[in-house]
Amino acid sequence: MTRPPRGGRVKRDLPPIRKSLGQHFLNDRRILQRIVDALELTGSETVIEVGPGRGSLSELLVPLAGRLVLVEYDRALAERLRVRYATTPSVSVIEADILTVNLAEAAGGPFRLVGNVPYYITTPILFHALERPRPERAVYLVQREVADRIAAAPGSHEYGALSVNVQAVATAKMLFRVAPGSFQPPPKVESAVIRIEPRSDPAVNPADETTFRRFVLDAFGMRRKQMRRVVRTIWQLSAEDADAVLARAGIEPSVRPETLSPEQFAKLLSSRG
Repeated sequence: MTRPPRGGRVKRDLPPIRKSLGQHFLNDRRILQRIVDALELTGSETVIEVGPGRGSLSELLVPLAGRLVLVEYDRALAERLRVRYATTPSVSVIEADILTVNLAEAAGGPFRLVGNVPYYITTPILFHALERPRPERAVYLVQREVADRIAAAPGSHEYGALSVNVQAVATAKMLFRVAPGSFQPPPKVESAVIRIEPRSDPAVNPADETTFRRFVLDAFGMRRKQMRRVVRTIWQLSAEDADAVLARAGIEPSVRPETLSPEQFAKLLSSRG
């Protein structure tokens, strides 16, 4: 592909767009560069790109990454990428559903993750990437509403199970918003770029992460209920036992799930005994 002028658009000389895969290709070079900058590459890192599609972001990553692994589900696009980088030893292409790829094995060591994530499977991809060993840094282009939820603070309207499960093991920061016109075809919603990095002090122990995730999801399924009712229902406890668990965790029985921090959820889980 011919390199477009700075601030311009990537050429449209590629396979047809597959709406069934939620394909919206980012073609604003300024935004692409800002995403690359957010990875803070030094030239030695292994980078995995989720859904490289037409290769617009890949093109900017190749000279900056020590190794680049492109994971593309669309057969025609994957083949095009293989042809394009056939003589570039630092680039490899995996044709697969990202959810079936062991990211750490694909990287072969520490790695960073980046991608324009299909909106209809954003949450599964986020959780897949949070499996250990996690990327040193992940930069995602997602629907703005999802970015707001990931970074939301306890008690806010956007705060929910996604917020807690991400923030319990990682830090999340929304970097900037992206208008629909930066894509081809334009999505019907605004997008945002978010950066996620593993916490050095995760709120939950590695062995408890799966249980914690399920507990948080169940709790927010009852987000309008008081925690006494939530704990009684999920763990099938009596009112007295539920109050005792909450007391050990230092949580008032009358508060609701949307007010608890990730640390409080973790404390509650460990207080169950």
